[in-house]
Amino acid sequence: MKKTLYVILGCVGLVLGAVGAVLPLIPSVPFLLLAAYCFAKSSERLHNWFIGTKLYKDNLESYVAGKGMTKKTKIRIMATVTILMAIGFIMMHQVPVGRIVLACVWVFHIVYFVMGVKTIPQ
Repeated sequence: MKKTLYVILGCVGLVLGAVGAVLPLIPSVPFLLLAAYCFAKSSERLHNWFIGTKLYKDNLESYVAGKGMTKKTKIRIMATVTILMAIGFIMMHQVPVGRIVLACVWVFHIVYFVMGVKTIPQ
């Protein structure tokens, strides 16, 4: 039962990650990380297949290996999150505490990607 749930969640993460790789408004990396985690927990065969895909190699391989991300990938992630959080920020005009929390999360996100994730050449 648990493995089945991981497979389903991994497939959902894979689909959302694939859509995010094409559409700039959906971040692909978090969903692909979810898929990698779920496939590793559920099935060695699925995990081996997933880490062999072009989607994984283009978006996650260097990050998972601890090397970092390319500048293009980092900018794409930061831009997507900034746009989505800006929409949330605008919609929370009557919730000042929500705006403060969202702004703090956005700042920590930017600081993490600028300082915490190494930039590797393409």
